[in-house]
Amino acid sequence: MSVLACAGLRKSYGDLVAVDDVSFHVEPGETYGLLGPNGAGKTTTISMIVGLLRAEAGTIEVDGRAMHPSARETKRVVGYVPQELALYPDLTAAENLRFFARLHELSDADARIAEVLDVTGLAARADDRVDTYSGGMQRRLNIGVALLHRPRLLVLDEPTVGVDPQSRDAILAAVEALGDGGVGVVYTTHYMEEAERLCDRVGIIDSGRLVAEGTRRELVAMVGQRDRLVLEVTGDRAAVAEALEGVEDVDSVGATDTGVELAVVGAGGRLPELLAVVTGTGASVRGVEVLEPDLESVFLHVTGRALRDA
Repeated sequence: MSVLACAGLRKSYGDLVAVDDVSFHVEPGETYGLLGPNGAGKTTTISMIVGLLRAEAGTIEVDGRAMHPSARETKRVVGYVPQELALYPDLTAAENLRFFARLHELSDADARIAEVLDVTGLAARADDRVDTYSGGMQRRLNIGVALLHRPRLLVLDEPTVGVDPQSRDAILAAVEALGDGGVGVVYTTHYMEEAERLCDRVGIIDSGRLVAEGTRRELVAMVGQRDRLVLEVTGDRAAVAEALEGVEDVDSVGATDTGVELAVVGAGGRLPELLAVVTGTGASVRGVEVLEPDLESVFLHVTGRALRDA
């Protein structure tokens, strides 16, 4: 039985359809990456999954039980890590965990607190106030709070944004270990390397719809032999992108903060032609990078933009 099964989810705000017929499932021990540009519907989808919003249409089942805002028993098997920290800064890590353990009415609170502190790498700082922690340590504790009650489904919304490299690695290692315990994970991120490392399957959501889904291998196969070409340019990036869109076998052209990205078959051999098109717009090329197909290439291919710039 799937730990999470979503079918035909829909949610709108007035005339804006935020989520439109989204369906996917997560198996026990599986990490499912939900990727999408800002405004694509990720947060709305997550809010319905954890029971903060009611879907207008469709169904959500967590561990075989229906999820909706009043489904208290279903919510007990879900752990949710929002982007915003849900901690008391004037309490220590141990005091925070003890408070939330009482909310969950845990009979083995002391043992669980010790386990969570160990998993998050915070045992040595258990008695320090949270407002003395670095941002990364606070995020690790935030994840620890969500793990206290042994959830069957853990939903993490951009858990590594703004954290230091050491904390980021600790967070990723903790998420990797969850699969061994049979916990299903829904993971949203703007860092494609995290999705590459953690996710067994990935769903790409854009304009409220799930536009691609599969394993890394399955998704990369969608791109075929297209390489991702990253050009750093000075000049009118929009004009450069428009000019490149007219070149044969070039698709998914998108402007970035420093230039343009595009997908093209055999990028290495096409460089002279493509650079000539760029300079023909009056722009100058300051850097060139050719990348073989990866999840970033897939995202660019199906949405027309790079994830980090979306």
